[in-house]
Parts: sequence; C-alpha cells; structure tokens
Amino acid sequence: MGFQIILNLVIALVWMALNTTWNGLNFMIGYLIGLLLIFGLKRFFPQPFYGRKLWAAFKLILLFFSELFKSSMVVLRYIISPKLDINPGILTYETDLNSDWELTLLSTLVSLTPGTVLIEVSREQHLAYIHAIDIKDEEELSHNIRNTFERAIKEVTR
Repeated sequence: MGFQIILNLVIALVWMALNTTWNGLNFMIGYLIGLLLIFGLKRFFPQPFYGRKLWAAFKLILLFFSELFKSSMVVLRYIISPKLDINPGILTYETDLNSDWELTLLSTLVSLTPGTVLIEVSREQHLAYIHAIDIKDEEELSHNIRNTFERAIKEVTR
C-alpha cells in the first residue's frame, strides 16, 4: 500500500511538472489521474488497491463529524432544558478491536464525542469502560458504538 501512495504522489508531481503549473488544483488533478492509473493497474500490485482504505478513512471522518454534531445537539438540549432527565452510568463495552492503533482510535472517537468518556481499556478481556451522560439502554448504546465507530475503524485498519 505504501508503494501505491508513493507512486501516486510521483504521478501527481510529474503531472504538475509536465503542465509547468505548481498549484494545488493541478496537484489534485494529477493525484486523481494517478489514482485512476493505479486502479487500472491494480492487478499488477501484490497489495490490494489503497483507494478503498482512503475511502474508508474519509467515511470514518464523516461519521465522526456526524456523530459529533448529533451528540452536541443532545448535550445542548440537556443544558437548555430546565429539568434534567438523564441516567448517567458506566457501560462495559466488549470490543473486537485488537491492535493498539484501533483501540486508541476508538477511545479518541468516543472521548471526543460530547457526553461520553472512555475510562479504561482492558486488553486481555477486550473490554472498554465508557462513562455516558445518558444511558437509557446499555444494549442499544453498545450496538450503536459497534455499528458506527468500531465497524468504520475495522474498514480502515483491516
């Protein structure tokens, strides 16, 4: 995958050199042309096409901003409402993630989302302890984390 990225950057720089215009738009055009060339020649590379992981990373970023916006609106509603109707608690979440990178990314995404904080990760038992400002249903919250953040992290890292 690293070779494909370097090759794509070289193609983008060659494109800029051939056009004698060194700007960001010309680089992006060259990068997209290189991406299409590498996609067309993907059967000659031993690694899978890196565009899939690039697309998965883009989707993960969009997912994070979507969840950040939704949870910020929920926390704002809690702040504005005169009477708090919340059930704070600690959720024991069983994760399928193994590597340090995946666990760090999950803990960062969960902690950056307002209303939740990842307290501790137990690697031996694959457990994460998450404090949430409002836990109405533990199974639903676990299901949401598994089907949003964890699934997107697996697409990027595996």
